Amino acid sequence: MNHLNTAPSRRRFLAAAVGLGATAAGTSGVAAAATGPRPLRVATFNIHHGASPADVTDLDRVARVIQAMRVDVVGLQEVDRFWKRSGFVDQPAWLGERLGMRHAFGANLDSAPEEPGRPRRQYGTAVLSRWPIRSWTNTHLPLVPGHEQRGLLQATLDVRGTRVDFAVTHLQHDDNQERERQSARIVELLGSSPERTVLVGDLNATSETPEIRTLTDVLGDVWPRAGTGDGFTYDSVNPHARIDFLLPSRDLRPLTAQVFTADPEASDHLPVMSDLLLPVCHRR
Repeated sequence: MNHLNTAPSRRRFLAAAVGLGATAAGTSGVAAAATGPRPLRVATFNIHHGASPADVTDLDRVARVIQAMRVDVVGLQEVDRFWKRSGFVDQPAWLGERLGMRHAFGANLDSAPEEPGRPRRQYGTAVLSRWPIRSWTNTHLPLVPGHEQRGLLQATLDVRGTRVDFAVTHLQHDDNQERERQSARIVELLGSSPERTVLVGDLNATSETPEIRTLTDVLGDVWPRAGTGDGFTYDSVNPHARIDFLLPSRDLRPLTAQVFTADPEASDHLPVMSDLLLPVCHRR
């Protein structure tokens, strides 16, 4: 696994992006910077409702990890709103305010409040973005009765005037056939040839499984292209499996991919981050 305690220099990748744009356009570096490919740092993080592996809740610790990664956009799983176990905090709103980021939340569980007068408690996935979120939808995925409802949260971002579709999911943990149906539904929702699209999440399966291959038939996987080592993300204290994925569409080029290990006890998963190169957006 790539044990890096600090995020890589963004200046280095921006310089590389400008250079690529200059080569493609055959113009000066200054001109290419305005029209060429541009980097976007993305991540996925299962935050375990803000609790450590020892089940100590500290949402600010999660915020510090996200802040240290210096991401443009991150997809979160296992996010609480108004649960007693996490202090009745609206976690996506709190993290958004704490980090100065926009947020969207997809409720996959929506239950009665745990105490009279409290809001309904919800649980699901979230997007935090430094760029404007123009719209978002949450779609429930195929469900085996008695299992936990899962969903696909899709957010449309405005990244320097370019539309980027960012999606986050969390697949069923103990039923591979259910995961296969969920993956197939995600492909239906994203399309068979998506562009400027990133799917991230805790997929609860490894790369060789049919459910992951269903996704990587239409999307890329940053780790084989830009990662070093095994990429294990679970569990955070003794990593032994790569089940957290960043899957960009084929038109997005991964420059880096790394497991972020600065604070392995902030959650029971380790986050994964990548610098992606957005394609040129021609305007008329």
